[in-house]
Amino acid sequence: MGARDRILDAAAEIMRERGVARATTKEIAKAAGYSEALLYKHFRDKEELMLHVLRERMPAFTAVGVPGEGTVESTLVAIVHGGLAFYRRAFPMMASMVAQPRLMAVTRESLRRYGAGPQEPVRALAAYLEAERDLDRVAADADVASVAALLMGACFQQGFLHYFAEGTDGPDLPESAAADLVRPVLPALLP
Repeated sequence: MGARDRILDAAAEIMRERGVARATTKEIAKAAGYSEALLYKHFRDKEELMLHVLRERMPAFTAVGVPGEGTVESTLVAIVHGGLAFYRRAFPMMASMVAQPRLMAVTRESLRRYGAGPQEPVRALAAYLEAERDLDRVAADADVASVAALLMGACFQQGFLHYFAEGTDGPDLPESAAADLVRPVLPALLP
């Protein structure tokens, strides 16, 4: 395992335990067994490191699949299932940051520079649904932006509730929980 991977592993562990706000790059570098200077050779700043932790050390769900492959329903269930796991694990990392308005403002601006932020999963899902509409697999009058927001909002809320009840230990919610969230939006989507 290379230095970059060790740094990401250490960052993921520290950010889960202490939250992003309380995790320092110095502490992360030390836990990885490296200097802070080496950390900065791999990552420009703490926000870039956090983004890579979220992308590479958390369950993926923003890669929405290929339009036209599989069914729209099965793709949505897979996305929502990943979203439930992602938000459950991300919540303890982000809670401390959200609770500090000044830090939240700095992080918001940093994430904008990277073209990232919590709005991106909603945008990615809406883009997938738009592409499926172009293939006539989603109804022409479907409000894909609202459906994407509803599904990602449900993932966030249910992921938080699962975290609140179980923490990050134990199994993720089953795929059937994702299917239960997808089922009500299908009539508004499918032709």
